[in-house]
Amino acid sequence: MSSDTEKHHALLSALKAAQGKADGSFELTVTNAFEHVFEHLGRLNSHVSVGGPHGEDRPLQDGETTTLR
Repeated sequence: MSSDTEKHHALLSALKAAQGKADGSFELTVTNAFEHVFEHLGRLNSHVSVGGPHGEDRPLQDGETTTLR
């Protein structure tokens, strides 16, 4: 199993374990999960971005919506 898959399982387990607790652990776990999601989005963006070396947005192509970026 890849380390990323293991991380996903760990995050899901932590979310389930912290659910309903009033000690702040759920909020911390959600924050950790979102940080991991943002890491994924950053990697995805770096693979598909064609805006240039400074990260500027490229012009939309005909028929392309902004949600596809």
